[in-house]
Amino acid sequence: MPASPTLSPHYKWIALSNTTLGVLMATINSSIMLIALPNIFRGIGINPLQPGNTTILLWLMMGFMVVTAVLVVSFGRLGDMFGRVRMFNMGFAIFAVFSVLLSVTWLHGEAAGWYLIAMRIFQGVGGAMLFANSAAILTDAFPMNQRGMALGLNQVAAIAGSFIGLVLGGLLGPVSWRLVFLVSVPFGIGGTIWSYLKLRELGVRRPAKLDLGGNLTFAAGLIAVLVGITYGIQPYGTHTMGWTSPLVMSLIGGGLVVLAIFCLIETRVADPMFNLKLFRIRAFTFGNLASLLSGLGRGGLMFILIIWLQGIYLPMHGYSFENTPLWAGIAMLPLTIGFLVAGPVSGFLSDRFGARPFATGGMVIAALSFGLLELLPVNFSYWQFAGILLLNGIGMGLFASPNRAGIMNALPADQRGVGAGMSATFQNSAMVLSIGIFFSLIILGLSASLPSHLFAGLTAQGVPAAAASSVSHLPPTAIMFAALLGYNPIKMLLGSTLTKLPASHAAYLTGHSFFPSLISAPFQSGLDIAFDFAIVACLIAAVASLLRGKRYVHDLHSEDALARLAQQAPATVATVAEVPANARVAIAEDLDTVMERTAASPAPATRHRKQR
Repeated sequence: MPASPTLSPHYKWIALSNTTLGVLMATINSSIMLIALPNIFRGIGINPLQPGNTTILLWLMMGFMVVTAVLVVSFGRLGDMFGRVRMFNMGFAIFAVFSVLLSVTWLHGEAAGWYLIAMRIFQGVGGAMLFANSAAILTDAFPMNQRGMALGLNQVAAIAGSFIGLVLGGLLGPVSWRLVFLVSVPFGIGGTIWSYLKLRELGVRRPAKLDLGGNLTFAAGLIAVLVGITYGIQPYGTHTMGWTSPLVMSLIGGGLVVLAIFCLIETRVADPMFNLKLFRIRAFTFGNLASLLSGLGRGGLMFILIIWLQGIYLPMHGYSFENTPLWAGIAMLPLTIGFLVAGPVSGFLSDRFGARPFATGGMVIAALSFGLLELLPVNFSYWQFAGILLLNGIGMGLFASPNRAGIMNALPADQRGVGAGMSATFQNSAMVLSIGIFFSLIILGLSASLPSHLFAGLTAQGVPAAAASSVSHLPPTAIMFAALLGYNPIKMLLGSTLTKLPASHAAYLTGHSFFPSLISAPFQSGLDIAFDFAIVACLIAAVASLLRGKRYVHDLHSEDALARLAQQAPATVATVAEVPANARVAIAEDLDTVMERTAASPAPATRHRKQR
């Protein structure tokens, strides 16, 4: 139903602040563990680098993202059917409850690790409800000529939250690992109460049967693919990665087959969960394609930069390995600043000029920034690194806000929940895919030359050839995870062997310079491959964004919308067709306001539904 004329004029700002709090809280929690993982593992008594524990490490990092990627479409569809605000409120409550449960475990060792994974998965269910419905609630609450600004702020908060979480994890983790989870509780409880009291259902509800077959096949297929990717970056037998593992190939291949069955089901049910007909809308299709490619280029960047900073740059500049997680988060703040500056501005301007110029230009700038990162030496000057990160953040911010607004503006009112869920699925799935791709490319670069570098460096310092050979033949994944977790890699790899060496040699091996100098050349080759991939992904995203067409607002430009205007004001609709899109938005909103006040015709959304 349309917005009530008695609704407070400030309601849209209430909706913006509440939904932005929700997605900010969810995205902060998606990354806050990355920096705090060493503290968490010490707190529950696990060595994550032991072969049997790498699965726990990976699922703690990626379980939340996998769950949100799988469930956002289903919760968006349920929001269209039963109320977006209702689903959003439930998401806030679930997120808060499992934030508490994450912090109160009494278990120890592997049992505690699997308990945390289970609670993170359930927390991800709440996060999926928040992601799936926030954009639809904002699209319902804001007029057409302000949606870009509102969705831009919301989208920028979502992306910036993933970087803010790095700093928070570094600050809270050393105090107490439980604080990493407890920090969300007051915001979750407050947000739940606030959304329950203040948010209103303004969207068009579309009663329909639950697409059980579609839900089950989509969840099974996507889970299989994403789990396969997760295990693909782990070692398998004598291989540095698991892409040749029968389990991984079966999961990915079987998952793709199930997803193909899902697509077939969705073309044959009356009320599909994943409305494939929406892809007939050009702005929706190319906007989501650009979002997927942008996510592929950006998603793994955070992990790669953290490893670069923690494993090489910061130790070379005198930081202890234990302190590198916090300082890595601080060093990446220019990226967040770029998002925060460019996102709201581009969202505001896209309301006037459309999404295409800003989203396309943003991807070109992002590709340029990846090229500049590739030109940096591994031991760079920080001001150059910070400047390039700022440029990358600006490019991504220019893209993210207008692109989300363009996607949501292209959707019919009764499909905004499922459309937002579909868009979030592409974005969240791209994050997991990107991590798998970036990790694989870096590991390929490391595996080519790291073993020989490691063997030569260790034996030169008196490490016995047998021990040096054993260490040099360890999968590069273990070395990457050691750097990611802020451990001293050589101390972790050599263990008791260090006690048999002269004190000066042992001190040098575990000092600030040996490991970073040893890994820098192999790591550089892996970086070059990863950045080349990111450049290509961003440039293809720019082309996809360019192909979205001129500004398209479904409420204004669709045939149904023009027919509605003709019924409401026949003398005006010819004029509307001749004026620019910006003016057409204003005319359409004026007409809607007049018709609502006079109640001269049935509610537009209701009439639109009956005509279908």
